[in-house]
Order: sequence, then C-alpha cells, then structure tokens
Amino acid sequence: MSGAPLLDVHAPFQHMHALSRSQPTPDLMARRQGLKRLEAALLAHQQGLQYAISQDFGGRSPHETQLLELFPTLDGIRHTMKHLKRWMQPERRSTGLWHLPGSNHVYKQPLGLVGIIVPWNYPLFLSVGPLTAALAAGNRVMLKLSEFTPAFNACLRTVLADCFPEDQVRVVEGDAGLAAAFASLPFDHLLFTGSTAVGRKVMAAAAANLTPVTLELGGKSPVIAGDDLDVETVARQLMFGKCANAGQTCVAPDYLLLPRKWLASFPQAAEQAVRSLYPVLASNTDYSHIINAAHHQRLQGYLDDALAKGARAVPLHDEDGLTPGQLVPTVLLGVTDEMRVMQEEIFGPILPVIPYDDLSEAIAFVNARPRPLALYFLGNRAADRQRILVETCSGGVTFNDTMLHVGQHDLPFGGVGPSGMGHYHGHEGFLTFSKLKPVYTQRRWNGLALMKPPYGPRFARIMRWMLRA
Repeated sequence: MSGAPLLDVHAPFQHMHALSRSQPTPDLMARRQGLKRLEAALLAHQQGLQYAISQDFGGRSPHETQLLELFPTLDGIRHTMKHLKRWMQPERRSTGLWHLPGSNHVYKQPLGLVGIIVPWNYPLFLSVGPLTAALAAGNRVMLKLSEFTPAFNACLRTVLADCFPEDQVRVVEGDAGLAAAFASLPFDHLLFTGSTAVGRKVMAAAAANLTPVTLELGGKSPVIAGDDLDVETVARQLMFGKCANAGQTCVAPDYLLLPRKWLASFPQAAEQAVRSLYPVLASNTDYSHIINAAHHQRLQGYLDDALAKGARAVPLHDEDGLTPGQLVPTVLLGVTDEMRVMQEEIFGPILPVIPYDDLSEAIAFVNARPRPLALYFLGNRAADRQRILVETCSGGVTFNDTMLHVGQHDLPFGGVGPSGMGHYHGHEGFLTFSKLKPVYTQRRWNGLALMKPPYGPRFARIMRWMLRA
C-alpha cells in the first residue's frame, strides 16, 4: 500500500472494479482471516493510532480514543467474526402453496466494490467500522479519508498494509474536489458519514450512476428530561455525552428540553457534573480540543450570535489557561429559533436549554423539526418512555444515557429523513453490503403444466379455485 495520496481515483477504481467481477467470491475462511489480521494490526498499532488522532486534533484524549473508537471497532470485528458463518448461510424461505413442491432460498452475495467516505471526528471507528461490514460481506473497498486527519491517515495506511493487498482495500486522500470525484464513481454501494448538506451532494452525485447509498448524517439530536428524576441525575446522565470529544459527535446531545421547575437549578448541576468529569480543563488531556481553528471560530460564532439575540451563556468551568483549541462547556438559556445555535447542528460543547411544562409540549417541539439521528429520554416512567417511542421518530434512542445505542453491535444504526438513510453495524451492515439473491428451485414433478396454454375448461376450474383460496 503506497504512502503517497492518490490524485486520481478513476484508475484504481477501474482496476478494483474489474477484479471484483473476475475473481471468485471469498469464502468464510478468507473473510475471517482478513478480519483477524485487521484485529491484530489495530492492537499492534493502537498507540500510534491514538497519538496520530491526538496530533490531528491538536489534543485529543487518548482515553476517549480507546473508549469511543478503538474498543467499539475491535468489539465490532469480534462480533462479526463470531456470527459471520450464520450470516453467510442461505436462508430457507417459505414457498407458496401453488408453487409446491418447489423451494425458496435467499443467497447472500457480495456487491463488488464499495466506497466509504470517512469524516474527521471519529476517523478510526467511522472507517474501520463500515470496512468491517463490507469485508465480511466479501467486497473490495475504497476508503476516502478526511483531509483534516493526515496523521491518522498515514497510520491507517500502515495498519491496512499489514492486512490486505491494495487491490482489496485502498485508501485515497484529498480535498473536497477529490471527494466529489470519489462520490461520482459507479460503486456497487457508497457509504457516506458527514453533514446533511454534504450528504445531499453525495446523493446527487451517486444518483447519476444509480449507485445505492447509505447516508449517516447528523442533525440536532434532542434530550428530553422527564420530571421524575432529580436535576443532578439529569446533568450526570447528559454531560458526558455532550463533552466527549468536545461534543464533536454526530449523535451528541444537541439541545435539552427540561421541565421548567429545574431551569434555574440546572446550570449549577451541569457545572458540578462537568467538574466531576474534568476537575481542571487547562492542560487536561482528558478534555479534547476542537479539530481546527475554523470549527472553533464557527462555535464561537454560534455563541456570539445567541448572545446578540438575547440568550444568556453560563460557562460550566474555568476559562483561565485554556489553549486556543479548547472551548469551555457552556449552557445557553433563553434561546430562540432565530439563533444559529438552534438552526444548525452544533458539533461542540454548547448546550441550549429549552424549558417545557408538559411532556406533550416537549414531544411537539421535537416533531416540529427535522427527524434527528438520535433522541434521548432521561426518565424512569414506562408510560413516558412508551410515548417517546410511539410519538416521535428518530434514527435511534437511548434511555437514561446518551450515545450508547451506537455501540450495540446487534442493533442497526442509521438515520431517518434529513439525518440519513440506510443502516449498518453488525448483521445490518453485512446485509447492506450484500445482494440478497432470491432463488426458486422448481421440482421435476410439478403442477405448472396444468396452467400452460392451450387454456380451456380445466384451467378455468383451477383458476376459480386459486382466486377463491
């Protein structure tokens, strides 16, 4: 696997596409061996991966990389290897009465060549996670990595070179222009993780080739706090998800709908929760930096816009001594829909808080906005949880915590509407990157001859019977 970024994606695409059509489908042993090599390489290079990601962020918690990227990636590989034999087996399906004694099966076949466009915020989990599913399904893969993570990209090239030939897994790098060229290639399937705005462009480019897409987008994932918990519990369950990776997570809590009775006391409870997680912020390697100056400026712009329009900002920690890449976690009170912070995905440690008087009001607030990638409900009443499940629609749900549904390998992960389309992770990932081929086997002795021309009285009698059955 070469170390130089590729300037042209068309030639390697053509080569890999041709191989995917000419070479035999890898069997169970070959797929498992590839995944086992990938697992071993990730373990061997884990220190280098952590350092590289931190270097790209200008300071990213190595513990968060272990917890939120390395562990779920390895756990996903192991889950896949454990269940792959069963996933690959043909499924027997029922056969309609009038087609007996024939039989039906569904065969799982690799699609061929899969393209994966990887974002910068979780570069390991969001590259190797879908790669695992695509390889398990027997495909070849091209990975387009983010231009914001050059150190990680170089390290991942080394990892993958230990596992796969370049005509099985190929890494490409480049700016938005190369990403556009990548999305326009006629892949057998294309998976994109990123913003809704860019997702629209990816889908438009893929449509020219009728390339099927899985879009893992984002949006504003709400948290609804029920009124049966205390405010300190709400803050504890919420703030780690808001502060992990400095809020730069597609399923991070975006805003909080809070019972009005707790509005005055929540900022102090949130500050206590943040200080328990990060006793100090300055020089604390557990608290990650914002990826670059442009995104830091974007987040500061959200704060400035909200304050100019009447919101009140409550910092949740000391601001002294912070490096230029750090942003103190902040609660925003008095927000309105006219503020940018309530119009765009925040992707940072800023938490708008909206008070409500009745759960129906909170549900209506969520339903009046685009369907989110995740929805979180903090509360123990079964009736309230059931209302959340029945009366709202989101990509996924976690009760009494945040983000944890993403790490469940036997659950599908995906958005709905503007937050995405399609699913992957675990079995759903294997199915996404497979062609489910229906196969009907006719038996030597069957009744089809009775239904062929020339049609006559016998055909009419049988059809009357069939139509009434």
